[in-house]
Formats: sequence, C-alpha cells, structure tokens
Amino acid sequence: MENEIKKGLPENAGRELKAGEKYIPILDPAKSHPEVTFYSVAMGLLMVIIFSAAAAYLGLKIGQVFEAAIPIAIIAVGLTGALKKKGGLGQNVIIQSIGGASGAVVAGAIFTLPAIYILGLEVNFMQMFLSSLLGGILGILFLIPFRKYFVKEMHGKYPFPEATATTQVLVSGENGGASAKTLVISGLIGGVYDFLISTFGTWSETISTTVMSWGAALADKAKLVVKLNTGAAVLGLGYIIGLKYAFIICCGSFLVWLVIIPLMNIIWGGDIIDLMNTGTITQTIGEMSPDMIFKTYARHIGIGGIATAGIIGIIKSFGVIKSAVGLAVGEFSKKGTNDGNAKVERTEQDLPMKNVVFGIIIALLCIFAFFAFGGVVENIWQAVVGLIIVAIISFLFTTVAANAIAIVGSNPVSGMTLMTLIIASLILVAVGLKGNTGMAAALIIGGVVCTALSMAGSFITDLKIGYWIGSTPKVQQKWKFVGTIVAAATVCGVMLLLNKTYGFTGDNALVAPQANAMAAVIEPMMNGGGAPWLLYGIGAVIAIVLTLFKVPALAFALGMFIPIDLNLPLVIGGAISWYVGSRSKDEEVNRNRVEKGTLIASGFIAGGALMGVVSAILKFAQLDLFLTQWNAAYGEAIAILPFAALVIYTAWASMRTKKQ
Repeated sequence: MENEIKKGLPENAGRELKAGEKYIPILDPAKSHPEVTFYSVAMGLLMVIIFSAAAAYLGLKIGQVFEAAIPIAIIAVGLTGALKKKGGLGQNVIIQSIGGASGAVVAGAIFTLPAIYILGLEVNFMQMFLSSLLGGILGILFLIPFRKYFVKEMHGKYPFPEATATTQVLVSGENGGASAKTLVISGLIGGVYDFLISTFGTWSETISTTVMSWGAALADKAKLVVKLNTGAAVLGLGYIIGLKYAFIICCGSFLVWLVIIPLMNIIWGGDIIDLMNTGTITQTIGEMSPDMIFKTYARHIGIGGIATAGIIGIIKSFGVIKSAVGLAVGEFSKKGTNDGNAKVERTEQDLPMKNVVFGIIIALLCIFAFFAFGGVVENIWQAVVGLIIVAIISFLFTTVAANAIAIVGSNPVSGMTLMTLIIASLILVAVGLKGNTGMAAALIIGGVVCTALSMAGSFITDLKIGYWIGSTPKVQQKWKFVGTIVAAATVCGVMLLLNKTYGFTGDNALVAPQANAMAAVIEPMMNGGGAPWLLYGIGAVIAIVLTLFKVPALAFALGMFIPIDLNLPLVIGGAISWYVGSRSKDEEVNRNRVEKGTLIASGFIAGGALMGVVSAILKFAQLDLFLTQWNAAYGEAIAILPFAALVIYTAWASMRTKKQ
C-alpha cells in the first residue's frame, strides 16, 4: 500500500478522459483501506468543534468567514505524520470531510439567524439548532444523487479549485519528497505574503485606478473604476480555475463595472432610485461611489443571472435528475439490488437511493413539524407553505451551489439566500404572515435554505477529494451527518453566547455584515416594500442570451455578482497556467509544468487560508499591528511590485519542471 500512495495523483486526475480511459484513484478501489477509525472520527469531530466556534466568532465579530477545509487538511496531515499513523491518507480524508461541516453550517447560520436579533425579535437555541441541522441534512441528502454526475461524469471538465488545493495538501503530505517540498515552499511564500498584507498592511490588498489622479476623476465623474486584489491565494485560485473559466467570469465583471455602472450614472445620475421602497436610500446615483452603486443595484443583476443560470442548468441536467429518480423507483420496485451497492466498486458506493429518498421525506416532515409546532409560523397552512419554499428552492439551487464550487471555488450562497428571503417574504405576506412574526419566520426559513445550499457546495468538494484519492463515498456521506449535528450545536451555542456578551446592535456590537444585509432587505418586504425585479430580470435576460450563444451563463453571472477586484487576478492566474502549459512542443513537458504550477498554486491557497485564520484571530484579540498611516500613504503605490514578483515566481518555478 505504501507504493500505491507514493505514486501521487494520476496523470489524468485533472483532465478529461479519452474514449475508453478510466480514472484509477490513489487508494486501490479493489482493496479495503483504513478510513473510519476511532482516531479519524475523534479528530474530525474535534476539528468541527474548534473550527465551528472559531469561524462563528470571527465571522460575526469582524465579518470574515473563512473556509475550513484546507486548514483542517494541513492539521490532519501534520498530526497523522507526527503520530506515525499507518493508512493515514484515507483517515485524513475522513477527518477533513467531517471537519468541513463546520464552515458549511457556520455560513448558513450567521448569514441569516443573527438578523432576528438585529430586528429586535427573539429566537431560542432549539429554533436556531433545528434550522441549521435540518438545513445541513437536507443539503447532504439532495446532493448525494448528483455525486456521480459532478465528480465522475464531469471529470476534467470542472476545475474544482478548492478540492484541488486540499487534495494536493493531503497527497503531498503523505508522499513527502519533491511534491511536499514544493507545496511547503509555496505555502510559506503565500502565507507570509498574505499575512504581511492582512496583518501589517505592508502593501495594499487591492490596487485601484483611483490611486492616480485621472483614475479618481474617472471614478467620481464617470463611475468607472478597475480594481485588482493582490493576494497570493486569489492568484493561485485563478491558476487552478484556468484561463477559460477565469476569462468568462471576468467578462461578467467587465460588463457590470465597465458598462452597466457607468451607464446607470449617465442615464439616472441625478435620480434617487429606491427599487425596494425601503425609504433608506437618500443619495442620487451620481452621488454614490462605484462600489455603492454595485452593492445597491448592479449586484442584483448578478443574483438574477445566477438564479436563471441555475434554473437553465436544472433543465439541461434533466437527464441526471431523471436517472437519479429512476434509480430510486427501481429500488422501491425491487428491480435493483438489495442495498443499491452490490457488485459495485468500493469507490462508487453511495448510500442506497431508497435510504436517501426516505431520508429526504423524513427531513421534510421534521421541517414541517418544526415550522408548525416550533413557534415559527401561526398555523398549519403557513407551515405547509414554508415547507414548499424550503423543498423547492433547496432542491433547485443545490446543483447551482455545487456548480459554483466546481467552477470558481466560491459559493454565492448569500445571493441565493437573499433571493430566498425575498420570495419567502412575498409568499408569507400573501398567506397572511407579516410583521414581526413574518420577519422571524422568513429568516428561519432562509436559514434552513442557506445552510442546505452552503452544505451542498461544501460537500461536493469533500466528495471530489474522496474521488481523486479513492475514499468510499457512502462512508463520507454517513459521517457528514454526524459532523453536521456537532457543528449545528456548536455554532448556535456560540451565537447565543455572543448575543448575550456583545449583542448585534448598538455600540461595540458585533459587525455581522451578512445578517445586517438580510435584515435590511426583509424588514421593508414584510412592511409593504418590494424587490428589485427589474434588476433580476436584466440578469435573467443576460443568462438566457449567453446560454443561446453557448457561453457558460453561471460562470458569467458569478462574475457579475463577485466584486471585480477578486475576479481580475483570476484571469492573471489562468493566463500563467496557459503560458506554462503551452511553451514546449513536447506535451509531456507542458503537462508536467502545469502540474508543478498546480502544486505551487495550491500552496498559495493553503498558506493564504491558514495565515488568514491567524490574522483574523489577532484582529479578534484586538492586537492592532496594522500600519495604517504607511498603508494609506504607500500601500497601493508599492503593491504592484510584490504582486508582479509573485506572478514571475509562479511562472518561473513552474517552467523549471522537465520531462519525467
């Protein structure tokens, strides 16, 4: 088994398979390997508790929600190596998979539930716990039937940047040798680089055209600005995504920032436009900055595009849905095997489809009981309506969340949750639930959906990691439920404690930016306001037109939703990947160079993620090490130099690889 592990990821792990070719993972599918042990489960649950508490604290205190998968993988590799555990690779996948439930549940909970306190309403521990738990369970169950489609049938077609980085950490840590050395060096470079930015402000995290006098004038008069994030982790993400998808994503940003925002200023610059009738918008568009126009108006176009692209994706994936449903029907009619996995290779074994279907039914019944008898709504009819909202939106957008993670490594869960809250509010008002009770109900319903979508996006990463390495899917699926239970209890306990200690409103209150945004949207909706349907409609039209011209609409819509400063470095990273993979006439050399660059990019992401957690903890502890005056005076001016050095290093180090 040692030799099997030391060979590392197969050559065809990141590319589309040729006709008749099969992907063979690192751990032999024909053999049994240590996966679920007392050590792996105990460590996984410990990671859930630690990272759930840390992510909830930091997300609510300073507004940063970090992804836990990579730090957990690094810790797992280090501990397993130090303890000299045999069969460590399979166990580390389980540790990472169980521990990864923390980030998914945290995002689902803190984006929505604190808004109840912000609006001056009350929610108890059990309501928060059930909202997070049932949402997480529903996300897992809805995703399982789509595992084979995303991780196997779409093999090599989606870049899976976060899964790639995490897998490289797990495999390189197990292998040692040149791969581990490359990952460690690039991890140190990326970690120190991003730590200098976030902790000390040695140079600016974002370069903007406003640093020049002509750029500031353009931003003020024409609302035209271009920004670039200088972080190592974002550059590494772009390398793994590749030039094709990175360019499409960035085109979405270009449309919003270089066309739509300046056009809005030209057409409505002197007008105050309050599409939601909130009464809180007092500035004309001409008085707003480009960033404010983006957050107030243009970003909603991206939300409409994401929603429409997701629905189109559902329609186009009808065959996948049909086959999943057909499998379930076959099992119930006893046409299939008894357990759904007989004579199936270990690495292709999912939980039996009949168990998944029964699980979904039980989860939905529990959600109905929670709404009806848990003090969420006022009557049975409203509970039925709430259940229908949760079931339909969670099911439809599960594949959207998985697609987004597979393409760009970022789940637009806040945008989809915002859409859910608007739809839920409109429907609940129509059935007579409004005011304070309606706001609390809509936010709890939104919490269930948000956690379901967050979990679906997170879990597809775990399953892709398992597919590459050779884990047993049904084992990952079973233990993900356990991780979700522990994460939900931890997160909700932390939120109650933080509310009693700091509160979410008033002086010295917790920031909770996402929850504040949700509260700002839902309050007018429940008191006679509206939704920016015009902007959603524009996004929908764009998605439909792109689909007709065979352009990936979801990637483009993600670009419209995510700020341009985070998208522009993706193209630079993708361009480096294209460059190092096309310089030689020998395809094997090109392939080896791209793989070396993937290791370097994964190191940047891993180092940046780990040091991002350290930096956030320092900020939480109120250790102010930021060079504010230096950063304001020189930060942007010098930022281009270290960023250029990082780009040059990535290309140079990748090109040094020769034919193996």
